[in-house]
Amino acid sequence: MIRILAFALNANEQLQFTKGLSTDDEPELWQKSFSDEIELWIELGQLDEKRIRKACHRAKTVCIYTYQSGSANVWWKQMASKLKHFDNLRVIHFPENIAKTVARFCKRNMQLQFTIEDGDLWLSNNTEAVQIKPLQWK
Repeated sequence: MIRILAFALNANEQLQFTKGLSTDDEPELWQKSFSDEIELWIELGQLDEKRIRKACHRAKTVCIYTYQSGSANVWWKQMASKLKHFDNLRVIHFPENIAKTVARFCKRNMQLQFTIEDGDLWLSNNTEAVQIKPLQWK
């Protein structure tokens, strides 16, 4: 579900889900140009510096979404100074317990609606809605 949130926040006709964790050469999501250049590289979680450096050299823009507040805060404190020189990197943190909150929306035949306004994301289905306020760390 976090991948779906990242997809919604970066919606574009060329944005695609990839093989993700099953391959080292691909992110969770990416957007490629018609000439096969990587315009946007999207990762989830807490990556090591080597993977972030590799992504920043391969893509025009790299976006990392974190979502586990305790460990993500520790990771960011360790990584912030190491990553400050990557101008094409954005780090966005989803609020605490967001994974549990959006998991309620996961159904076999789910139909979701997304509204994005001023950086906030509203996720809704036929019965409930939730507001998600991602924090931009970088």
